[in-house]
Amino acid sequence: MGIHQETFNDFNINFEALNENGSFSSDDIMTGEISFVITKITKIRSITISPNGRALVLWTKRKRSRRTITEKTYSAEVDFFDFCAVVLEENTADGPTILQPGTHVYPFTFKLPEGNFPSTFHGVHGRVVYSLKVEIRRPWHLVKEFEVEFNYANHIDANHPKLLHPLSCSEETMVCCLWCASGPVAMTARLDRKGYVPGETINIMCEFSNASTRNATPTASLMQHEKYSTLAGSRKVDNKSLDSATGELVKSGNLQAYSEMSLTIPDTTFLSVSNCSIIEVVYTVLVTLSINWSSDVSVSVPIVICDIPVDSPDTDDFEDCV
Repeated sequence: MGIHQETFNDFNINFEALNENGSFSSDDIMTGEISFVITKITKIRSITISPNGRALVLWTKRKRSRRTITEKTYSAEVDFFDFCAVVLEENTADGPTILQPGTHVYPFTFKLPEGNFPSTFHGVHGRVVYSLKVEIRRPWHLVKEFEVEFNYANHIDANHPKLLHPLSCSEETMVCCLWCASGPVAMTARLDRKGYVPGETINIMCEFSNASTRNATPTASLMQHEKYSTLAGSRKVDNKSLDSATGELVKSGNLQAYSEMSLTIPDTTFLSVSNCSIIEVVYTVLVTLSINWSSDVSVSVPIVICDIPVDSPDTDDFEDCV
């Protein structure tokens, strides 16, 4: 028996990048080409390409009893768009198109729909994904499908006035030693703005007042909060640290200490997502003052991960974070 040879080989879906991020957005025109190699004479009825966007969430919750373990699965899917563009269409008078063995290339051009769609995201329990699916139809054959993802960005401009405002968050606690009060510890954390892009450095300016009898250590973390939900209202949250830093020790009795810490946003960080009904992706800078043998003091400063970087901030007024 001879070895079965695939009819289609080296299939590729290539598209021209519109920017250095290789991303596409609402109302953009996508231009590219489909290429493949066929190994024998083949009749083709049609070749179509379908851009689509959707969000999906899926997680399982386990419940353990004395005798059994039960699992419940939660899932949801939301479609943003799905349409079809014809690349090669059958001529009804002449019948199927006949392709000879060899390499075949077909260009395509279409416009993405206009709308407020969320940016591409891949998380622990869900994803926002955009793709191009090519379908090749032949007489008396199952449809041959090929699919490739592309990066979609819902433009967030870090130059927006609300994202250029510096932020300031403060917290204070009383440090106790058994039944005796040791003294108050106060902390203020400041960021120069709210909007950043992947690859940027976040500079955190901190001010401390340590009237307690214990030393304290400041730390900062860039936190990503992935929030998933189903259409029925079930929710799941996953938090992770993308970067962290440690500041200088704040000694006991130091009522005016300063520390500056820096966090780097990884180049692969996803953009903030706030316009999807089942997935939300938000970011915060968590600053914590760890006090020996006492509860920590923490503040959480919300930031937004954008795709358009800041040109030149022009404000000096601090805005208290909520």
